[in-house]
Amino acid sequence: MKITTFNPLIVTKDAENVIKLFEALGFEKRHSLDANTGNVDFTSVRMKDANGFYVDVANVPVPQDMTLIRINVDDFDEAFKFLTERGFTKAGGEKTVDTKTNKSAMMKSPSGFAFDLCQHIKD
Repeated sequence: MKITTFNPLIVTKDAENVIKLFEALGFEKRHSLDANTGNVDFTSVRMKDANGFYVDVANVPVPQDMTLIRINVDDFDEAFKFLTERGFTKAGGEKTVDTKTNKSAMMKSPSGFAFDLCQHIKD
């Protein structure tokens, strides 16, 4: 398993204001993804600053903002197995998001921190 990106992901119901904050800090929108977990539709925006730092902002109807660590890998299934063997579980029993360009799942550690485990699928 190879990690291809590693950065913060902010999950919020107020993505517009979070995006404006990061734009004021010098980040620019790179691209966005519309997806569905099976339970909820959401939009995720990837942002980058001039120093090469990334932050993702996902617009999701959550009761409280969450900050996750987005870990993008070259083999989702291998990484999923690696994490579950170490006690990680899918947060809230959510389904894996599986789109034409992305496969992801929120994985919660036994101690409480969470990864957004993701594989970017290229044609």
